Amino acid sequence: MNFRPRAKDEPEINLIPFIDVLLVILIFLMLTTTYSKFTQLQLTLPVADAEAQRDYPREVIVSVAADGRYAVNQGGVDGRSVDAVAQALRSAAGRDSVVVISADALSSHQSVVTVMEAARRVGLVQITFATQSSAASRAARR
Repeated sequence: MNFRPRAKDEPEINLIPFIDVLLVILIFLMLTTTYSKFTQLQLTLPVADAEAQRDYPREVIVSVAADGRYAVNQGGVDGRSVDAVAQALRSAAGRDSVVVISADALSSHQSVVTVMEAARRVGLVQITFATQSSAASRAARR
């Protein structure tokens, strides 16, 4: 029997395969990442070339003026809060009504979101937006 102490090998961690895998993942992420620049977007709303608007039997038209005033079925809404718009929608809408948001092109995004939130609170889930065609937009500018 050999009772001499053996020389203990120091364990090594080989980092080269680990670095290779990390580099492959880094290259993959660099190639698949899309970069978008939101500062270069120029938007002009709301103009659309779509088919003619369908007539909904139970539609509720919510108009949003450029200064943030609301009208539901051509009747003014007292106040600009979500609760005021929701109360007007509740009194004007039925169960399966379609909410048509007719917002001015210069109205704020928050005004439109307020109408959408009010419709959600009332339980109206069918929402559409009214737009004008490009030809009508050009004629109005002249």
